[in-house]
Amino acid sequence: MLVSIDGLRPDYVLDADRHGLHIPTLRRFVREGSYATGVRGVTPTVTYPSHTTLVTGVAPARHGIYANTTFDPLGKNLGGWYWYASAIRVPTLWDAAAKAGIRTASVNWPVTVGARITWDIPEYWRANTDEDRRLLAALATPHLLDSLERALGPYPAVSDASAEGDRRRGIFAARLIESKRPGLTLVHLTALDHEEHDSGPFSPASLATLESLDSVVGGIVRAAERASGETAVVAIVSDHGFLPIDRELSLGVPLRRAGLLSFDSDTASKPSDWRAAVWTSGGSAAVMVGDTADTALRRRLGAMLDSLARDTANGIATILDADSLRALGGFPEAAYLVSLRRGFASGTRTTGPLVAPSKQKGTHGYLPDVPEMRASFFLMGTGVPAGRSLGEVDMRDVAPTLARLLGVRMARTEGRDLLNR
Repeated sequence: MLVSIDGLRPDYVLDADRHGLHIPTLRRFVREGSYATGVRGVTPTVTYPSHTTLVTGVAPARHGIYANTTFDPLGKNLGGWYWYASAIRVPTLWDAAAKAGIRTASVNWPVTVGARITWDIPEYWRANTDEDRRLLAALATPHLLDSLERALGPYPAVSDASAEGDRRRGIFAARLIESKRPGLTLVHLTALDHEEHDSGPFSPASLATLESLDSVVGGIVRAAERASGETAVVAIVSDHGFLPIDRELSLGVPLRRAGLLSFDSDTASKPSDWRAAVWTSGGSAAVMVGDTADTALRRRLGAMLDSLARDTANGIATILDADSLRALGGFPEAAYLVSLRRGFASGTRTTGPLVAPSKQKGTHGYLPDVPEMRASFFLMGTGVPAGRSLGEVDMRDVAPTLARLLGVRMARTEGRDLLNR
């Protein structure tokens, strides 16, 4: 079992008493299993690249999922995300399991549309209307969603990121585990991340959401233990941490002023052409160029960004060039990455002030060396030492660790087996 609680910082669990949290299931993992004090994530520290690293053991530059949304400077993809497993360029845990003859299941895991998963309910949405339900049923394993709904009632819309939506997903996951008995099951719970964006990390509402999710995880764990005859191995992971924010920096504003984004009119919001564009990821933003051989444009952009960074009110913490990005394994085609200071997020506006108040109260996406971006890893079950701290680990270590426990081979990962060192 691989269960992701999106946005779970490890200190929610390791410092549960300080936060007054009642999370008996998650605390059981600390007592009866092994755990990381923090997981250093990928660049950028956002959901889809991170979840793909968790199941491949390699950085985004290798696995091909560079951000949540695809790069779409002219808006032609209508806000599309990296939904499709065909975009993943390296083998995954479910591929390794399938090769070994192990049946698999997935509930709401990112980048799984069309994946080689035996029973798959992917994470996918388009219009956020009732039509998305029909679309999801068509993309899931044939007849799977209909048969489960006959027994359990409606499956929640992917756009339902509430605690109740996750409770329903947990019920579907438990039924899949007990009725199909897959050798590997992946589940993605989204309510904590949604609430942290709305009200900030460690807000009363975020704490209440995590307590609700602890109960959901408890139901999934009990189903796995029953189905396996108490031999299950369960991993609880997250994709990134969180920071509170109150301002946003929109780099599209100076790009438009400089004529690097073209518009059909002064009031148009969607570009008609571009020479340079911004690919936002929460606490960071990649700056892309249309002509990668245009060194003069790169120098011009570098000077523009350096000038903006000199004014601390703009919130720029670090500017990375292409060589530095390659070393971090993120955004391999970007000219620059702008990582922001605490309290700032990257905005998408191309008009108005450069810096404006943020509607959200929390975000992620900063560089992985920011301590608050640390993700979680808790592991419990057969063959897992009890009460063992693994210290701080790398997100690329998760896949090879789980592969060895599953008894499958994953070649050419960039991580290591955390239990065999």
